[in-house]
Amino acid sequence: MEKTVVELFAGVGGFRCGFNDVEFDGGTVKEQNNWNFVWANQWEPSTKTQAAFDCYIERFGENSCVCQDIGEVDKTTIPDHTLLVGGFPCQDYSVARSLSNEKGIEGKKGVLWWEIAEVLEAKQPPFVLLENVDRLLRSPSTQRGRDFGIMLRSLLDNGYAVEWRVINAAEYGFPQKRRRVFIFAYHESTNYFKEMKKYSPEQIVYSNGIFAKEFPIKDVKLKKGNTIISQEEFEDIVYISDEFNFHFFNAGIMVNGIIHTYKVEPKECKEITTLGDILEKGEVDEKYFLLDEKLEKWTFLKGSKKIERTKPNGEKYYFSEGQLAFPDKLDVPARTMLTSESTTNRSSHVVKDKVSGNLRTLTPVEAERIQMFPDNWTNIESKAMTERRRYFMMGNALVVGVVQKLGHYLEKIVEDEN
Repeated sequence: MEKTVVELFAGVGGFRCGFNDVEFDGGTVKEQNNWNFVWANQWEPSTKTQAAFDCYIERFGENSCVCQDIGEVDKTTIPDHTLLVGGFPCQDYSVARSLSNEKGIEGKKGVLWWEIAEVLEAKQPPFVLLENVDRLLRSPSTQRGRDFGIMLRSLLDNGYAVEWRVINAAEYGFPQKRRRVFIFAYHESTNYFKEMKKYSPEQIVYSNGIFAKEFPIKDVKLKKGNTIISQEEFEDIVYISDEFNFHFFNAGIMVNGIIHTYKVEPKECKEITTLGDILEKGEVDEKYFLLDEKLEKWTFLKGSKKIERTKPNGEKYYFSEGQLAFPDKLDVPARTMLTSESTTNRSSHVVKDKVSGNLRTLTPVEAERIQMFPDNWTNIESKAMTERRRYFMMGNALVVGVVQKLGHYLEKIVEDEN
């Protein structure tokens, strides 16, 4: 079985950077070519320019990515592949009966999960690796677990077993406290599926599955739960949408429509990468330093507060926030980086500069290092990629080191299919 990959919602190429151990010296991109990325798609519908796509093709080549709304792509034209990867938005995945066809099912318009489901149906890749925000497991708030349940049933209906884990990158030695759920699906036709059948769900989650192998957890039994999502319990996916409600913990597996979920804790990592470790060592441009007249605003934003507000109905309430470290501590990993990084807001990192000792925001290179991209990865010629967009791209990206570890283990899985 060839190590071929299709990358959806490719962004600036986080999966490819991780899977192929990409190095970049400011001029030349060097890939280890562990995996052959045969097709990629990146399209940002909310902007006129396509900065992420521009970055992808500048780094990986003119024909490395397709800039087209994935909803308009004929999924049968996508090349055959062994592994489908992608980080996709967390949205409302509710479904309903099609008005034009009593037995048909249609998903909420504009929801990108259904594009993934169409690829699975059309191409049946043996393996799938997806990344999302961890709140996916408990969305929506009015029907906990429904959205993830819909995803699991979609994968089940296409012949897959699924393992998932919420991974906080910092707990495994990486430079950012970023919690994301990773979803690994494998088709029932694979040798890997047959191999995993030898183990109990608990053994897969705690010791034998892909996440346990690469991101070890404590052998401590905390909370667990199970339920059925197959046709025995829910006739079709509409019933999932209408009735399914389940508390997913941060790890679990679904095989043959039976869900087993566990609350797990990571094993202690002896080596950590701190925010101080990734700061630039030389002099930093003065434009990143905080102006004296803005220090008062920064202090307010970072401080604790209790503000009276009024609801639309006139009712008064208090909005409260706790205090954040100001400046950020340099002896621990960075906080979760958002798309608003470097702007004057509560979530932006503010550090004490190592050379001058003055306070400043992060540089674009430091933002890239927090996500473990090569330095100046997003510093491209395209005018669409402004400095503000460089921060935005990193706020949207994944921690490259996490998928790097998963990619290396997936190589072994694919090699065993031959």
